[in-house]
Amino acid sequence: MTHAQHPTSGVRGRKGGSARASQKSDTLSAAKVDGMSSQKTGFDLFGDRSIVAMRVNGELKDLATTTTDADTVEPVSIDSPDGLNILRHSAAHVMAQAVQSINPDAKLGIGPPITDGFYYDFDVEEPFTPENLKAIDKAMAAIIKQGQQFRRRVVTEAEARNELAAEPYKLELIGLKGGNHAEDESVEVGGAELTIYDNVDVKTGETVWKDLCRGPHLPSTRLIGNGFALTRVAAAYWRGSEKNKQLQRIYGTAWPTKEELREYQARMEEAARRDHRKLGHDLDLFSFPTEIGSGMSVWHPRGGIVRQEMEQHALRRNREAGYSYVYTPHITKSELFEQSGHLINYAEGMFPPIRLDEERDADGHITKQGVDYYLKPMNCPFHILIYKERPRSYRDLPMRLSEFGAVYRNELSGALHGLTRVRGLTMDDAHLFVRPDQLEEEVSSTLELVLSMLRDFGLTDFYLELSTRDDVKEKWLGDETMWEETTATLRRVAVASGLELVDDPGGAAFYGPKISVQARDAIGRTWQLSTVQIDANLPERFELEFTAEDGSKQRPIMIHRALLGSMERFFAILLEHFAGAFPVWLSPVQAIGIPVAEEYYDYLSGVIDQLKAAGVRAEVDFSNDRMPKKIRNATLQRIPYQLIAGEEDRAANAVSFRFRDGHQENGIPVAEAITRITTAIAEHAQV
Repeated sequence: MTHAQHPTSGVRGRKGGSARASQKSDTLSAAKVDGMSSQKTGFDLFGDRSIVAMRVNGELKDLATTTTDADTVEPVSIDSPDGLNILRHSAAHVMAQAVQSINPDAKLGIGPPITDGFYYDFDVEEPFTPENLKAIDKAMAAIIKQGQQFRRRVVTEAEARNELAAEPYKLELIGLKGGNHAEDESVEVGGAELTIYDNVDVKTGETVWKDLCRGPHLPSTRLIGNGFALTRVAAAYWRGSEKNKQLQRIYGTAWPTKEELREYQARMEEAARRDHRKLGHDLDLFSFPTEIGSGMSVWHPRGGIVRQEMEQHALRRNREAGYSYVYTPHITKSELFEQSGHLINYAEGMFPPIRLDEERDADGHITKQGVDYYLKPMNCPFHILIYKERPRSYRDLPMRLSEFGAVYRNELSGALHGLTRVRGLTMDDAHLFVRPDQLEEEVSSTLELVLSMLRDFGLTDFYLELSTRDDVKEKWLGDETMWEETTATLRRVAVASGLELVDDPGGAAFYGPKISVQARDAIGRTWQLSTVQIDANLPERFELEFTAEDGSKQRPIMIHRALLGSMERFFAILLEHFAGAFPVWLSPVQAIGIPVAEEYYDYLSGVIDQLKAAGVRAEVDFSNDRMPKKIRNATLQRIPYQLIAGEEDRAANAVSFRFRDGHQENGIPVAEAITRITTAIAEHAQV
């Protein structure tokens, strides 16, 4: 038997546990002797309490699993990514057990782990209330304290249906064994066999609760400890479809220790303070009028200023990098998306068709059949048509087309979230048409442009994710050789960047693999931003050509590139990253004049006029509010420079600077003040 520390089970520095587990693993590996028993469970191999599961030949297993000398066994610590998922999924089971102990009529949906937590869906007569959550939390604590064991059983389909006859949603999932299903359903089924986990009272040996589950689980509920909390309730359609019944979803979080739970809760409190929806309202940046519809935003003047600055900067950087800007319509006939493959592979994400161009005679008879038009979810087919409009030579390539293109996606109402998930969005989009020999160089330069641009906006902490094709052939187009070659190209470029590279198996779009830039914000959250995708499929589907140097006709390769992603989402990310306090160059109002008294209005207005002449967005607060309230209002609006003037300032032809953090600098000459502000704008400084 071979023992090794699994690469995803790295030590995060929690007190004791993981480090000791790593040492124990190393010791086991080094201490293998001929007399070792041929069969051992994970409990025999790993005595450390922080080891909660193991990988046997690469597959996650419960510690109760029996191994042999021929197996490669790797410990999974509770604070590793795998261990945290197991902890949270086990907590979801305990929550479901607690719900049914209070309400036996509650029907079970699914309960997967998610980022930083878990959820479980229930079919109940009445929505959960805050009082319900308190009772569920108390019941969970009792179950955890009992130290119930999670015990796995393999069952036949007939046995599973018999045991879970009172659970209609579980019965539906049973039929999915080994088939295609959503990722969150894989916690229930998805392998070659069906399994049920019994929650067993260790004192009596009695099964007190059970659930259909793929596993693995913690050995004992006691390992959940006191590092869990229920967070909120939401409505959710069964299996994510609005055609199905709406269930009640309880969200929770779970961590190895109470301390880590508290740290997470503090991060969530800070995230709530930074919520872009709240800041957008408070700073008068954007809104979502109900008259327009869900997922559709309008930009207010101040938000429009920030957006325009973002777009203008991106436009300049794109032009410097050799991109040409194009413009395409918001709607097109269905045949374009049929040819591109979107109607086959992305139809659920598109708005329903609009029937146009039908003609009728005076009697109402159709004389010309109508045509289905679709709002575009992507810009790429339009850019392809621009390329195809005339013959291209090898000398024309690379051709780099860019667009701030409005697109529309029929997102489920439950998935909408402020500006980060909308139905109408503006893609900072580009498509490059390159010769095969130019591909790697273009991908590399594109990635460099992406990273440089993100740094321009104040984001500096990145890693890369490489998304490859799904194992299911129906989910991708083209041949395996093309996918292998383009994936290898992306991997070489990613490695050459020097950034951390994480694999994302099955995460590619249907037309090709991609690199995505994952950026960490000011409070440590990770956001997927820019993407670089290689596509040899669409050039084939549209029969794109260029004349090679030898006169032959060849296919270009297409690179899809989203520099900032969507303007809406990127704006929201920046807003939360800076907590509304944008760098000076992005601030809607960059400087505001606050006179000590009315008699200094004229003097300060003159200073503000000089700033305006220098290109600064500046204004004077002429309101009737007293000076302290004016200062407070400017601070709440996150204005970078408050220019205060009284008698001493006027006499010295100076102003006083007050900053967003409350500190102040007095007696700054006007000329110096103007230079400092314009320099901060030019340098994208944060003050």
